[in-house]
Amino acid sequence: MTHPEHTLDPERERLAQRRARAKLGWYFHACVYVLVNLLLAFVSARSTHAWAIYPALGWGLGLLLHGAAVWLAAPGGALYAQLLERERAALRRPPAA
Repeated sequence: MTHPEHTLDPERERLAQRRARAKLGWYFHACVYVLVNLLLAFVSARSTHAWAIYPALGWGLGLLLHGAAVWLAAPGGALYAQLLERERAALRRPPAA
């Protein structure tokens, strides 16, 4: 049973679902990153050169950028909301003569 306070208009519901999927995708990406890099660290520790740091750093940068896109720049994210509000305020101001 759904409560009236939990229902959203269809557009907001789609936005909420899209944001939830994006965040879930980032969590999945982070879990795979940790598991794979643990395995690579184990394999690397058994060799003569500690090479596992290189894929961890490269993939870590990708994970960081993915997180920034999901948590900051995506519609509904903090950075996106700030920029959107700034643009709305600019459009409400009368044009300079």
